[in-house]
Amino acid sequence: MRRIWRATLAVSVAVASAGAFPAPPAPPAVAAPKDNCAEPGQVITQVPWPQQMFGPERIWPFAQGRGITVAVLDSGVDGNHPQLRGHVSAGFDATGNGGPANTDCTGTGTRVAGVIAAQATGSGGFSGLAPGVTILPVRVTDKQTFGPSTAEPAVLARGIDAAVARGAKVVAISTVSYSGSPALQESVAKAQAKGVILVAAVGDLGDANGGNPQPYPAGYDGVIGVGAIGPDSARWQNSQHGDYVDLVAPGADVLSLQRGRGMAAGVNGTGVACGFVAATVALTRAKRGDLDARELIRLLFATATPAAGGDDYGHGIVNPYAALNDQLSDQKPVAMRPMTRPADPGAGVWARSRQLALIGTTGVLAVGFVLVFVAIALPRGRRRFWRSTIARPVPTRSDPTEPGPPLQLFDESRPTA
Repeated sequence: MRRIWRATLAVSVAVASAGAFPAPPAPPAVAAPKDNCAEPGQVITQVPWPQQMFGPERIWPFAQGRGITVAVLDSGVDGNHPQLRGHVSAGFDATGNGGPANTDCTGTGTRVAGVIAAQATGSGGFSGLAPGVTILPVRVTDKQTFGPSTAEPAVLARGIDAAVARGAKVVAISTVSYSGSPALQESVAKAQAKGVILVAAVGDLGDANGGNPQPYPAGYDGVIGVGAIGPDSARWQNSQHGDYVDLVAPGADVLSLQRGRGMAAGVNGTGVACGFVAATVALTRAKRGDLDARELIRLLFATATPAAGGDDYGHGIVNPYAALNDQLSDQKPVAMRPMTRPADPGAGVWARSRQLALIGTTGVLAVGFVLVFVAIALPRGRRRFWRSTIARPVPTRSDPTEPGPPLQLFDESRPTA
C-alpha cells in the first residue's frame, strides 16, 4: 500500500513540476548537406543579343528542328527545367558504367542545351534557336567539375559512339580534350561515315596566358570547329584560334538556362557558341533533308556572314536564315581569264567611248552657237523689217579733167540791129 502511495505521489510531483518548469530545448536540427551544385537561376525577361542578331522568329516559319535529335556532350542536361521539360531524353553517362545523363550539377550542359532547344515562355524573351529538336544528353565530364571543362579522349570517344548509337544526327561536343587519341579519331570517323555531323568547341585557352593549345576533336578533318564572338562581333579574347576554326557564333555575355530553374546571365565560352552552330545544323537538316552531310557543311560555310578578322573567324559568323534559304550552285567555279591590254590602244570600248564623247561635245557646241546666233539676230531682223543692215554707197560724180569754154551770153559775131 505504501509503494502505491509513493508512486502516486511521484506522479503528482512530476506533473506539477512539468507545469512549473519549461521542458529543456530540443537539439537544433541539422541542415541537410548541399550537393555542391550550381544554384538555380533567376527569371530574366530581356531578349538576349544573340537572339536579336539571329531573329529566330524569321527562321521558325521555315524550320524548328522537329524530328532531329541533337546530342550534347558535356556535364549532362537538366531534363526537369521548365523550358526543357519534355524535350530531353534519358541520355547516357559516359563517365561511368552507363546510366542516364538527364541531370546536371555544374549547369554547363544545360546552358548549351538551352541555346539549342529552350521553349519560349510568356514570362521571358529567351528561347532556343531550334525548339523542335530532342536533346540527347551525354555526360563526358565529372559531375562536380567547375571551370573550363575538359574530358579524356577515351570518354569523348565513348560518348560519340553512344550518341550515334542512340540516333543523334547532330553531335554538339561542347567539352574539349587537349590530347587526341586513335580511339577518339576512330569514333569521329565512324560517326562521319554514318552521316552524323559533329560540331565541336575549339576551347577557351586562346588568350596569352592560356597558350592556345590544339583542341580535339575540333582539330580533326570534317569536324566543324566553333569559336566564340561577343556582342561587337569581335573574337572573344579567350576563344582559341587556328586553322581548326571553321565558324564563329555568340559565346560571350550570353544568356541561357541554368540548372534547376531560371536563367544564367553573362555566360562565356566556345561551348555555348558550339550550341548555336549545332542548332543551325539541326534546323538545316530538318528543312533540307536532301543534302548529305558534306553538302550541308559546305552550305553552312558558304552562307556564313563574313567577319573582318582573318583565320580567327574561319568562314565567318554562322547564319541560320541564309543556310535555310540560300541555294548553292552545282557548277564548279571557273577561273577568270587574265586581263590583257588591247593590241591597238585606239580600239576597244574606251576608244569608241572617247570618239562618241568628242562627237557629242562638238554637236552640243554647234547647237549652242546656232542658238546664240538666232537669239541675237532675230530681234534685230524684226526691228529692220528684215532689211540689210549695210547702207547703200553714196553716188559720186566725176568732174572733167579740163574745164569747158565759158558760156557766152552774148554772141559778138552777130550784127546788131
